[in-house]
Amino acid sequence: RVYGRNAALVSEALRGAVAHLPVDINPRPPRRNSFEVSLVKEDGSTVELWSGIGKGPPRKLKFPQPETVVEALKSSLE
Repeated sequence: RVYGRNAALVSEALRGAVAHLPVDINPRPPRRNSFEVSLVKEDGSTVELWSGIGKGPPRKLKFPQPETVVEALKSSLE
């Protein structure tokens, strides 16, 4: 449940930051106990915006602040 709640917060922040941004949550089966956010560009390339793999304990370090992901997204789009 905590993964879904954090995914919803991040996707809402991303949609608010960039108009008409399609956001997919888990388009492929996720890795167990991981939280990652990636940008798939129009050319098919992927840019990792956040990875909680290797972070924690505590568990809360595995999840980003939504603002952090939004900033990484804006940097990747420039």
